[in-house]
Amino acid sequence: MISGVNTREVVLAILLQIQEEDVPCHLAIRNALSKYQFLPKKERAFISRICQGTLEYRIQIDYIIDYFSKVKINKMKAPIREILRSSVYQLKYMDGVPEAAVCNEAVKLTQKKGFYNLKPFVNGVLRTIVRHQDEVEFPKREDDELEYLSVAYSMPRRFVERWAAAYGIPATEKILQDFLAEKPTTVRCRQFLTPQKYTLQSLIDQGVEVQPAPYLDYAFYISGYDHLLTLDAFRDGRIQVQDVSSMLVAEIADPQRGDYIIDLCAAPGGKSLHMADKMAGYGTVDARDLTEYKTDLIQENMQRAGAINMQVKCQDATVFDETSENLAQIVLADVPCSGLGVIGKKPDIKYRMNKKKQEELVLLQRIILDKAARYVRPGGTLLYSTCTIAQEENEENVAWFLEHYPYEPISLDPYLPEELRGETTKKGYLQLLPGVHPCDGFFIAKFRKKQEEDIDGTTGGHSVQNP
Repeated sequence: MISGVNTREVVLAILLQIQEEDVPCHLAIRNALSKYQFLPKKERAFISRICQGTLEYRIQIDYIIDYFSKVKINKMKAPIREILRSSVYQLKYMDGVPEAAVCNEAVKLTQKKGFYNLKPFVNGVLRTIVRHQDEVEFPKREDDELEYLSVAYSMPRRFVERWAAAYGIPATEKILQDFLAEKPTTVRCRQFLTPQKYTLQSLIDQGVEVQPAPYLDYAFYISGYDHLLTLDAFRDGRIQVQDVSSMLVAEIADPQRGDYIIDLCAAPGGKSLHMADKMAGYGTVDARDLTEYKTDLIQENMQRAGAINMQVKCQDATVFDETSENLAQIVLADVPCSGLGVIGKKPDIKYRMNKKKQEELVLLQRIILDKAARYVRPGGTLLYSTCTIAQEENEENVAWFLEHYPYEPISLDPYLPEELRGETTKKGYLQLLPGVHPCDGFFIAKFRKKQEEDIDGTTGGHSVQNP
């Protein structure tokens, strides 16, 4: 607490926002750090790490607390629960933090928040964990492999079961390991207008560590910087923060100079900017999203990059826009999804997502696909993408779409590096799995709209019912 700000109190406020007010973790952390921009880098990193880590390991942390506490975690008052969770994370996963300091600060914070009578309880639980945490009996792999994986990697068992059934135990364990691994920032080096070598040199000159990312020669990992806004390359629009999986969308889209492209759910604009760059300033990318907040994000990125062949619209992707019917050479439907492929970046997703929400998302995705299908001109292409690894949102939606609309799948192989080609890419879709692939979990499918002479009794419209 060099600055006079109680960093653990900030952590508690963030965790309570996430848990009690249902604020997404990346927004809660970002908003807090924005409020405390004056804090030294070390203190901001401390806040971010405890919040992220406590969420990432919450299932395992709760298991430890319940092992030692007579009052179980789900019976505790919310502030006490979050004080204990964040304290146990520090004790177990942050070697540089003295155990006595963790316990003392937790007790002080308990009192400060008005729970004077619970100070002995908090102190007792934490001191017991300090002395005996190595004695915790975790589930054994040989007794129940799925329960072992759930607790060891802090993942709700329902997801472990689904992924094990879909991808097998070895791949599932790789996915779980990857979600807990620290990763550098991935950026796309802009190819249009600025030679890449100058962009890279600018980053290096500012002390940034730059490493090649997989699959694409303009994708890089960067680390060792304080804040993106301090980097000339970012302020000048020469780099865009974007995962490699997301960059593959524009590669697969393969836009040509002069194309008219509609991106239906475009915020914050990374894919739209990428496609605009690939057209070298020609054509138009019509970047749309639901709210002014989201379109403002797109506008901000567009202005920073100086993109001259983009336009931004506030438009609901579930509402049909008659003026766009049969107009676009390419339509991108990067739809709202469960986000299960990016749990490593947004760990609260694994606690928020449930079967009912996922069923609602599948219906929403199909409604958007229904509208997207009608904007593509005959012979044009539709791309469908998500950042999830859920088959009902991915492969099952592809099968549904091809059954009901006059489209055919297009092989992705001409647009992909050899190591990503396989049986499914020949059929028109790619499922990337975190840990199995060195990127986020992501799904991409590509379809061609049939010409009228190719269509035998099918129509371009379909009434979407509950799936």
